[in-house]
Amino acid sequence: MSRAEQPTRQGGSLQRIEHVLYQTAAYLLVVAAVALLATAVIEVITTWSSGVDKAIVHLLDRVLLALMLAEITYTLRQAERTHTLTAAPFLVIGIIAAVRRMLIVTAESVGRTDTQSSVFMGGLLELGVLAFIILVFTLAARWQSPGERAAED
Repeated sequence: MSRAEQPTRQGGSLQRIEHVLYQTAAYLLVVAAVALLATAVIEVITTWSSGVDKAIVHLLDRVLLALMLAEITYTLRQAERTHTLTAAPFLVIGIIAAVRRMLIVTAESVGRTDTQSSVFMGGLLELGVLAFIILVFTLAARWQSPGERAAED
């Protein structure tokens, strides 16, 4: 074997290892998302009688977390297939995470009527920051370079 052939073999084996790592991570994320959804449904069924609002908020939280895992899985598949990372999937994950937190903060503050309390004001400030983050991430996804948008399609 000549010296010129040796880097090619090493590159090929590294590529196979990289492929296995991407696939393993993706399968683990899929299993985690399915388990998360299954336990969320079980928890909703068992806690339904203690409060429908809490059960639904908990279910929504878990479903959005599962969507984040699905988007990360998609990002891994795209990175493995194209051998490039693009910003759009990460922006979508950030948007989902911010919306998820926004819904939880809103649901937790439903019973609070004292608008002068520091807890209420802190929640309001957090909602404002989350709304700003969602706006920035959405604009960034919209304004990504045309080359990245074409790679996504």
